[in-house]
Amino acid sequence: MRKIRKGDDVVIMVGKDNGKRGTVLRVLPEVDKLVVENVNIVKKHTKPNPQAGVPGGILEKEMPVHVSNVMLYNPQTKKGDRVSFRVLEDGRKVRVFKSTDEVVDV
Repeated sequence: MRKIRKGDDVVIMVGKDNGKRGTVLRVLPEVDKLVVENVNIVKKHTKPNPQAGVPGGILEKEMPVHVSNVMLYNPQTKKGDRVSFRVLEDGRKVRVFKSTDEVVDV
């Protein structure tokens, strides 16, 4: 079980996008990276390919960010927060915010 999953709101803690908030679009577990919406945007120059119908030009796309550079957003404190795991009485394993002891997964 991962501490940050697809669809989570995260806060960027390091780098040029420090302080930005976004939703996780993809998780790349083999390299411990995340693709976050509207964060770490780069310009990619592409050549036209008429056979594939791809026009050339400059595209803006999101690149992956390392998991260690983001924190899960806690709506109660309105900041990034660390996450731990807890097993509930019914046997489910859930994520919990460290600062407030609130359950992330409902």
